[in-house]
Amino acid sequence: MNRIYTIAFYNIENLFDLENDPRTNDDDFLPTSHKRWTPKRYENKLRKIGSVISKIGEDDHDEAPVIVGLAEVENKTVLNDLVKSEHLIDEDYSYVHYDSADERGIDVALLYKSDVFEVTSSETFSVYLQDDDGQRDYTRDILLVEGRLNDENIAILVNHWSSRRDGEKVTEPKRIAAAKKVNSIIRNLKTKSENMKILVMGDFNDNPDNHSVELMEDESGLFNPFKTVWSKDKGSLNHDFEWNLFDQILFTTNIFDRNNSFLTYHDADVFDDRSLTQFRGKFKGQPFRTYVGKKYKGGYSDHFPVFIELKSN
Repeated sequence: MNRIYTIAFYNIENLFDLENDPRTNDDDFLPTSHKRWTPKRYENKLRKIGSVISKIGEDDHDEAPVIVGLAEVENKTVLNDLVKSEHLIDEDYSYVHYDSADERGIDVALLYKSDVFEVTSSETFSVYLQDDDGQRDYTRDILLVEGRLNDENIAILVNHWSSRRDGEKVTEPKRIAAAKKVNSIIRNLKTKSENMKILVMGDFNDNPDNHSVELMEDESGLFNPFKTVWSKDKGSLNHDFEWNLFDQILFTTNIFDRNNSFLTYHDADVFDDRSLTQFRGKFKGQPFRTYVGKKYKGGYSDHFPVFIELKSN
């Protein structure tokens, strides 16, 4: 019988614990901060994010994703609390996480079901950036996790690229640098195993038609199903009432080869269930956020998750 494996990515909007870490800029997320990040708000965030993760996928598929890439997690403490939260405790997720040198203290991570996906190795790669003064500009590392899913060797790269906060064009070189780093990692993977199945997921802070994303497609031979998912009415985040699709999952084209693969591509979509949206007002239909500026809204995240489905042959 064919089995569907859901693989997801979710930027969960600043999942910080309640402790002050002197090494990072986490001062906004403390009980005494302007944002008043209290135990009650933290627990509410864990419960809501866990609820979303447990449901990601098509409406007719009631199994939680086997693999979930995450962006904007502070540390192992929040991941421990997340996988033990009420909606995820029975899913029995393990995770891979490394602390990066990101100035905000946020990292990427990978949740996975160890009875389905066997991790064989993991490591991180830094993207070397400089600011206007020639000083090192620290950003999130790229996480590489290799393992076996349905008797297939698979490599997953989890990304969270530099934001557009200082302007799209001004910051574009940072995202192109990240894309080039991904291409370098993929070249090394293909040297080790020419037929390796490779997935590249993340919040790229660029859309499917931007140069950085297309650079990965072209140089690494990746397919991006989210090119056709994105439309004026659909995306993973909304800015100035326009939908962007910064969150994407790309993969090597050998996943289409039914003759030489136990896994083949089935579908891709944004998980924009109505429960994740604002119900009313001028922002109706947009992601229901935890904060807007310093104002607490009590929602989920400013991003919707995205997912692909692979089918076993």
